[in-house]
Amino acid sequence: MDARGIEIDGRSQVVLCASLFYFRLPREQWRARLDQVRASGYTCVDVYLPWNFHELAPGRWDFEGRRDVAAFLDLAHEVGLSVIARPGPYICSEWDGGALPAWLGLDPELQVRQNEPRFLTQVAAWFDQVLPIVAARQHSAGGPVIMVQLENELDFFDCTDRPGYLTALRDLALGHGITVPLIACAGQGDLYGATGDVTGVVPACNFYPDDQSPHIEAEVRRYRELLAERGQPLLVTETNRRHRTLRRLLISGATLIAPYLQSSGWNFGYTPSTGNWGDPGNFMSHSYDFGGYVSSTGQERIEYAEGQVFARLIDVLGPRLAVATRTAPAVEVSTDFPTSSSIGALELQGGGQLIAVPNLGTVDGTAVVAGVPVQVAAGACPLMPVGLPLDSWSAHTLAFASADLVGATKGVLVFSSAVPVTVVVDDTTVVVAIGERVRAADLELVALPPAEAARLAGVQPDGVLDFAPEPAHEVGAMTTVTSVRRRPAIAPSAAAGTYELPPTLESLGVFRGRGDYSTTVDLTGVDELLVAGAADIVDLAIGGAVRPPLVTYGANRRIDVRDLTGPVPIQATVEIWGHANFDDTRLPALQLGALRGLGTVWKIRAVHDVSALWTVSGHWAGQPAPVRQLGGWSSTRGGERVTYTRLVHSPTIAALLLRDLHEPVFVRINGADPVSVSAENPWVLLPAGSSQVAVTLPHDPSRAGLGTELLTLAPVTGWTCTVQDDELLTAFAVSASPGLTVELPLKLEPGEEAWLDVELAASEIGYVLRFEGTQVRVTAWSGGECIGRVWLGDRPAFSGGDPDVLWIPAGWAGLTLLLRGVGGPTSPELRTLRLEPPTI
Repeated sequence: MDARGIEIDGRSQVVLCASLFYFRLPREQWRARLDQVRASGYTCVDVYLPWNFHELAPGRWDFEGRRDVAAFLDLAHEVGLSVIARPGPYICSEWDGGALPAWLGLDPELQVRQNEPRFLTQVAAWFDQVLPIVAARQHSAGGPVIMVQLENELDFFDCTDRPGYLTALRDLALGHGITVPLIACAGQGDLYGATGDVTGVVPACNFYPDDQSPHIEAEVRRYRELLAERGQPLLVTETNRRHRTLRRLLISGATLIAPYLQSSGWNFGYTPSTGNWGDPGNFMSHSYDFGGYVSSTGQERIEYAEGQVFARLIDVLGPRLAVATRTAPAVEVSTDFPTSSSIGALELQGGGQLIAVPNLGTVDGTAVVAGVPVQVAAGACPLMPVGLPLDSWSAHTLAFASADLVGATKGVLVFSSAVPVTVVVDDTTVVVAIGERVRAADLELVALPPAEAARLAGVQPDGVLDFAPEPAHEVGAMTTVTSVRRRPAIAPSAAAGTYELPPTLESLGVFRGRGDYSTTVDLTGVDELLVAGAADIVDLAIGGAVRPPLVTYGANRRIDVRDLTGPVPIQATVEIWGHANFDDTRLPALQLGALRGLGTVWKIRAVHDVSALWTVSGHWAGQPAPVRQLGGWSSTRGGERVTYTRLVHSPTIAALLLRDLHEPVFVRINGADPVSVSAENPWVLLPAGSSQVAVTLPHDPSRAGLGTELLTLAPVTGWTCTVQDDELLTAFAVSASPGLTVELPLKLEPGEEAWLDVELAASEIGYVLRFEGTQVRVTAWSGGECIGRVWLGDRPAFSGGDPDVLWIPAGWAGLTLLLRGVGGPTSPELRTLRLEPPTI
């Protein structure tokens, strides 16, 4: 790789790359998906290698079955695809913990994604397992891997020593014999933040622009120029999936174009993440689909054909496009539709230009190129050749064409467009209607609609066009399940001990799964409890009454218990949805490496208003310090930070609540380092005794001061724990068990669980399971594996694909469901279960 682009085996190439993740597909579908990507015209796949998918528990590795990444890489090679391998150690990918094993958070001195010995020792153990597999399959060893990515979007993360950290990862890779280029991607354009400017690590860029933005070309060109100054190409390792945008990246100088998740998949079992795309958090759904050109069930969308057309154009122009240089259009371009603010062009090797004219509008329009009016379809971005020598195809020059050149042989040029194509050969101008052939000079010009151009397999010397056959899609029938077998038994639990305070599930050996916590608490004189740090899903029962689930992402939550007194039992079932895949300091459980569990339960002994008597430091406040309400100082300096200080006292551990926050503030306790406190979790824990509290916030003259409460606390103690990790639940689910036939709908009580078996033969095309019901969480197993989970009724925000469906892959037989009734405004009920054929 150099500033001109990518060269593989002596041939310069534009590399079109699709994300395809073996860990989100059943092994039986790997080959078909890889073939599908290859048939799209893409020549490469990028694939994460998730650390915690292979290290199931500390030191327990698995590279068999669906985890056999070596077999996946070999299949990619067999079908003719290159591979960009992305072993992390952190991958994001909306995957459980970003692939960092959950138990790393049990070591308080271990610092993830830092140049820190404890973390790097763990990373080295992972690289010792995975990099030999990659090294044996890299291009220099005759395999498919052409690049290895270290880390992932490190510029989003507060790494204190980027050069040291990336140097350590680079040296580990080199020590395992990696000779192909090492790359590191910038998620928000901070090249140093992603790579530390470490020698031997090539920066790449992830772009996720608004597809309608007129400024994409200008932004991308800036990075192309910055990288060219370093002698490096523009590698776009992630971007949007729309091919109009991908064309705009190409015209701006990108030589690797890798839209993220063109081939969708599934989050099986307990592998989805908890992320920060909600208000403020979210759960990633079982379906992992952001609208790529292949759906989660393997169906090809409209974008698939557009990808084939784009790939045909790149293939026809070949090396002359691969080493093209970014330039300004050689001719004047104007449009009557919204378009780029900076029309892009490439100077092709051997002469001629390629000009991109995106139509960002919703109706067809007219562009005038070099004085020639031409039609441009709504939503299209034709790559128009200008002054292109036709070389071996003809003695003439293609002075201009208003559409993609997707096929050529001696005497025949084939264009793709949804509107008539204007072609200028030498000085002859013709307009070719879609589906027609027109002669100009000694050339035959053909205009195909995109759907036909997508199937164009080549042009024969005699001008005959070869087309690939239309793909056949099997369509199954929809079935409604009316009866199921309910098991009389429920899954056993493993005793996990007794503890003064509730432990984290990870400390009990549960990295995926759930646990039960129980105790008895005397609520005499107690009006409220405070649950602090709970995650992910807490089904709480107090005095036998099941409350609506707590999904707080670790934020504190007050629980009203005024109707209870005396000794009262508390039971809590805590389920891990997934660990945070990003790092968001607004809430404890959204921070990378945060652990899961019940957190701490406190009795609130007293509540005191401490809104007043704060001394002011800042702006022009002098001595003696003015005394105001917290946030109540007034000045003309809007936005400038002001610090308020107050001494507070509590005989026990206490919680300070900052009400009415609109933006993060900094709080310092007894001179310690300040912590950021946000509106999503406006609490600070204080030690017993007197505490000097300093709150620094920006002055906003349009807002009143902050209400502030001090809650004195006493911990709820004496907890007994039992656990059910994912392996225990799976073992019970796949075991043979008798059951009684029951009819749907099935009603449950809040907190009640039911294990159901459904007789289900294997299907050649698989099933989509669609559930209808209220206040029920469903976990499903088939083919010996946990498929995933859905939540019916009142629920937190979900992201990804359709949150209401699960997928049984082709060839997987049997179906077992675990239903749990959830507290809420209506009674838990599973009304219907439908088996649907795969759809897009």
